[in-house]
Amino acid sequence: MLTKILKWVAIAVLIGGLFWRPLGGYGILLQFVVSAAAFVVLVQAAGMRQYVWMSLFLLVAGLFNPILPIGFSKYVFVVVSTLTLLLFFFSLELLQPQRRLSIASITDRMPGSESL
Repeated sequence: MLTKILKWVAIAVLIGGLFWRPLGGYGILLQFVVSAAAFVVLVQAAGMRQYVWMSLFLLVAGLFNPILPIGFSKYVFVVVSTLTLLLFFFSLELLQPQRRLSIASITDRMPGSESL
């Protein structure tokens, strides 16, 4: 659930960055949110052993790194942000953890079972 929320927040911040050129504080906020969300999705993909997704989100975390920021021209920023936005959007549906079935306890009576 936390991962899904972070993905939606990253999508919202990226959409905001596409409409308004990131100025000062918003650019730093965009970098922190997108890189943090990319790192969380990277860990999720690692748990699911989805290595292509891991490499894509590692690239996103590197591009939006707030520690050593990369300066983009307006055109390159729009292209990178749009591709990142699509990547987060597709990951909402394609990177869903498999539901685990609960294990029935041997001490519970199952309906329809007979006692020895």
